[in-house]
Amino acid sequence: MLSAKKSNLVIISKFNSKIHMKKKKNMISNEYRVKDMSSIDMDEEDKCCESPNIFTTLEGTIVCRNCGSCFGNELVDQDRRSYTMDEIKARRRVEPVWRRFGSRTVISAIKTDCKGKQLSGKKQALFLKLSKIQNSLVSSIERNYWEARPKMQGISDRLGIPSQILETAWKIYIEVARRRLTMGRSINAFVRACLYAAVRIHNFPRLLDEVVETSSLHSVHKSLDLIVRTVLPGMRLKYKIISPRLLIFRFGDDLNLSIATQQEAANLLDRAKGLEKIGKDPKGIAAALLYLCVKRSKSEKKLTQQAIAAACKVTEVTLRTRAKQINICLNWRVSSEGTENEENES
Repeated sequence: MLSAKKSNLVIISKFNSKIHMKKKKNMISNEYRVKDMSSIDMDEEDKCCESPNIFTTLEGTIVCRNCGSCFGNELVDQDRRSYTMDEIKARRRVEPVWRRFGSRTVISAIKTDCKGKQLSGKKQALFLKLSKIQNSLVSSIERNYWEARPKMQGISDRLGIPSQILETAWKIYIEVARRRLTMGRSINAFVRACLYAAVRIHNFPRLLDEVVETSSLHSVHKSLDLIVRTVLPGMRLKYKIISPRLLIFRFGDDLNLSIATQQEAANLLDRAKGLEKIGKDPKGIAAALLYLCVKRSKSEKKLTQQAIAAACKVTEVTLRTRAKQINICLNWRVSSEGTENEENES
């Protein structure tokens, strides 16, 4: 068994070396798409040089080989949708060149070369054999990584999560995969749970509802519970409580409030001692502080409870309840008209 695996690895290594030897010869054909642009009629004023040689790159940029002038981008029409595996293979445009984990070179059962010419039957059979050999050498944990990493990268890009938080989330997921916690459970749920755990470790202002998106909230909660109880203590990482202060500035930007109003709300949070430790949702506390500051401000545009509650992702009842609790903590007297006046300290 070991000798068979060694022979398979030798075959793949020899094949990779042949590919690297041919890279220099096929550099131009690999980098550019072969497309005849000589039929385009150009006026004398539009010509970039004496003898323009126009071509299109892989990224769709139209440039001149002689002078390097750029003429814009070439738009490609949207392809037809694919529903079956046969349609996906037939309509696929590109193949992955390398992967982050395991074997970097991806060998697929191709039928044409880089120039679009048909390969001979022997070469097609060779590529098919090499593709089967490579797939047999891939472990289950590598397949897990191949599925999880793009999902985590896509969620972090949509939410604007910094790269250091993404790396922490990936380290947590690697530990989860090594402990086989994903066996029989959803990879999608663990990806979101690891990402939210990293957000809480770095105290970044992102909410669980935003990270969960369309996934099941119950499965993400169960995965997050496993991570907090079993994984984070071994990695010596602390799962922090999200601070209302960060949410004040985030929700303030979403509501287009001035920096002075946001800073006033943060100062009220400091004055209300023990407000962060009452066991309430930080979203409601941040929303109530912003609501009270907007209501007391003379220069700020007045906002309704519904608008503030919608931006802060809480209900109007929660907003009013937290506002009353803050008034009690700050010793404010609420009149029947809804205006707040601070009592003189005796």
